[in-house]
Amino acid sequence: MKTYHHSSKLIELWRRRGSLVVGLAAAVVTSLAATGWADSLYIITGTEDDAAIILDSAQAEAPDLSSQIIYISNGSRGYDIMLSEGQSVTIRHEGANLTAVARRESVSTLLNRMQIVPSPLEMVGVDVSEDGIELTVSSDLAYYERVTEKVSYQTVRVENPELLEGTEQVVQEGVNGLRSSIYEVVWSNGQEISRQFVEELSSTAVDKIVEYGTAKPEPEPVEVQKTAAPAEEDTEKDAGAVTNGRSPISKVSENADGSGTLYLKDGTELKYSGVRAMSATAYTSGYDGVGTRTASGTYVRVGTVAVDRSVIPLGTRMYIVASGGVVYGLAVAEDTGVHGSRIDLYYDTYDECIQFGRRNCTVYILE
Repeated sequence: MKTYHHSSKLIELWRRRGSLVVGLAAAVVTSLAATGWADSLYIITGTEDDAAIILDSAQAEAPDLSSQIIYISNGSRGYDIMLSEGQSVTIRHEGANLTAVARRESVSTLLNRMQIVPSPLEMVGVDVSEDGIELTVSSDLAYYERVTEKVSYQTVRVENPELLEGTEQVVQEGVNGLRSSIYEVVWSNGQEISRQFVEELSSTAVDKIVEYGTAKPEPEPVEVQKTAAPAEEDTEKDAGAVTNGRSPISKVSENADGSGTLYLKDGTELKYSGVRAMSATAYTSGYDGVGTRTASGTYVRVGTVAVDRSVIPLGTRMYIVASGGVVYGLAVAEDTGVHGSRIDLYYDTYDECIQFGRRNCTVYILE
């Protein structure tokens, strides 16, 4: 997992959701003089322009958010958020989900009324949506951030069967540019601990395209002796060959509940509990800030898959088949950095990643 240090207190959050209904809630942030909640760090998301606001007691001035129906002032001890009368509030704390109807009261008052006593290092996530307010009280909070950053051009190598093997030519020069990207941001114990690239939304950079030849030079004429056709068993062996080091599926037995058994051509049988249709990309170490360690603490290797852990939990064993007949095979969810119904498959080289591109895939969740 790639980690950065981010000093800005006002962070824009990218979220795949509709705009806030104007007038739904006016969250007023005011100072507290009597409770320790004034010293807590607040992360406010779901505002009208899809921005996340990071507030803590160290800020000298509150940001101007008048255009977002959020009015902020701070006092000598920090911040608190005033809730409107009758607002529906969902509270998530220590694995429990509670619901309440807000009075004209602050977040800290509401939490005290619900008998929620946080630890000194817990933070308050305040998510404003069309359905009401969602409070998450936890020492670990995660969200997605959209940033604009400088990016260097990538070199893309493309096969050209008309060029002789061992030769190459540049057909497009690369140009550096700016890109809009999504990062997964994780806070723990009041500190930002990681920031990992998830997805590129747009970029002005232009790839450098290099074509490399694969054409074989014509061989000198030689005398060819006729041989017998390959035996039937040899043909069958070729048909069951392993693709990318993984054995393909020969048969699938599916049960009524969606579970079943995979029968691989090498004789292996794999029981699965469910099947997902997902979009897959490929990644490798040394590009886009990817290192050699995963979010699970393991070393990257072929078979390592990055997932959205809210969709596929870390540690999940899978068998993956992509469109175009590409068999990725056995894999384990060990890394993060994607969002939604997507996975990222680790390959050893950048060229393999380029050849894979983006494909639809079938993911069998193994038992």
